[in-house]
Amino acid sequence: MSLPNFWDDSKKSSEIIEQLNSLKSVVKNIEDLLYKVNDIKDSLNSLDDNDNEFLKLLEDEYLEVSLSLEKLELLFLLDGEFDKNNCVLEVHSGAGGTEACDWTMMLYRMYTRWCDKNGYKYTILDYQEGEEVGIKSVSILVKGLYAYGYLKCEKGIHRLVRLSPFDANHKRHTSFASVLVTPEFNDDVNIEVNDKDLKIDVYRSSGCGGQGVNTTDSAVRITHLPTKIVVTCQNERSQIQNKEQALKMLKNKLKLLEIERKNNELKEIKGEQKNIEFGSQIRSYVMHPYSMVKDHRTSYETSDVSKVLDGDINEFIESKLKETNY
Repeated sequence: MSLPNFWDDSKKSSEIIEQLNSLKSVVKNIEDLLYKVNDIKDSLNSLDDNDNEFLKLLEDEYLEVSLSLEKLELLFLLDGEFDKNNCVLEVHSGAGGTEACDWTMMLYRMYTRWCDKNGYKYTILDYQEGEEVGIKSVSILVKGLYAYGYLKCEKGIHRLVRLSPFDANHKRHTSFASVLVTPEFNDDVNIEVNDKDLKIDVYRSSGCGGQGVNTTDSAVRITHLPTKIVVTCQNERSQIQNKEQALKMLKNKLKLLEIERKNNELKEIKGEQKNIEFGSQIRSYVMHPYSMVKDHRTSYETSDVSKVLDGDINEFIESKLKETNY
């Protein structure tokens, strides 16, 4: 930031300032924790054996510090190459029509609420409304330190079981939605994309993307024919800007695909038999005949479904990070 040309690129300078503020927040948390630990130690050294009330206060402070330390230790689990990066989170409805679109809307709200509660900024890149209610798919760019590190734990199929509000007979329905999470790589991603491998469609923007999406044919959908990867963007006001953003998203996905391919090759060389397949159900949200949210990878569960759907998913993320690293 001390360089004379720091402000020449306003976009890059803003990103650096955001990164600095995030790092300052981490350092402040460590300093605050260290201060509290030293304060407890000093208080214990001067504690009167008969002062039970003061001892109870110290015990409460100790528990508070222990919880803060556990959350801080999670940062040591976020040591992946791209864990510190921003990410693009996508939610796509599965089979089930109206039910699935409504479930996708519920998940979209859950993740945006999680962002709000944890200090992450997000921008809607694409928003496809359902035919009757809800949304068919949505893509959001989540910005902040360790956004990908945390949200990568959400990748997979999410299942909802509930009494349908759209069924006149009020029967129980099961709905599915898939969540994809891709890290945002640097602008200089070394991925070559041939124009002949792309199918580019333009269409009219809709929904709640951006600062009031216009109604011209500015939205862009790009299909990468060799891999069948599809990316869409309608956030920007011009077709050119949406095409640039969509191409960036495509390169990010192709980069991640290449990384996963290399990782799978290494696992085969090491003789690891476990296959990692997209489409495996990772979590169930049951609202009838009982209340439960259960992660099938870690077995962590809670009965407070409404709290989870309001964005309180940190326990699920933390249990997955611990399970992966330990």
